[in-house]
Amino acid sequence: MNAPIPRPAARGQLQRLKELDRPAVAFVLDGRPATALAGDTVLTAVLTQAGRLRVNEFSRQPRAGFCMMGACQDCWVRLADGRALRACQAMVEPGMHVCTQPAGTGDAA
Repeated sequence: MNAPIPRPAARGQLQRLKELDRPAVAFVLDGRPATALAGDTVLTAVLTQAGRLRVNEFSRQPRAGFCMMGACQDCWVRLADGRALRACQAMVEPGMHVCTQPAGTGDAA
């Protein structure tokens, strides 16, 4: 039996300190309503609200991105339609449904 997937922290790993006046962007994170700011990458949008970006599908350990420039392959997440994207390079879009759980484990707690 697989170990349970670690849950995100109640508070985000990143705390926004500047550029607080940008317009809000509503999106969905693991089946729950979430808000980012216009111009945020998906990585920033997720980590300002969760304690991790995703769970590694092999080790089941939490991951938060690594290189932050699209070279390391550590920040892949998927969208509700099944498409995969690098969270550090993709910009959050209104209505985007981001899934951080490994495929087949469900989206919500």
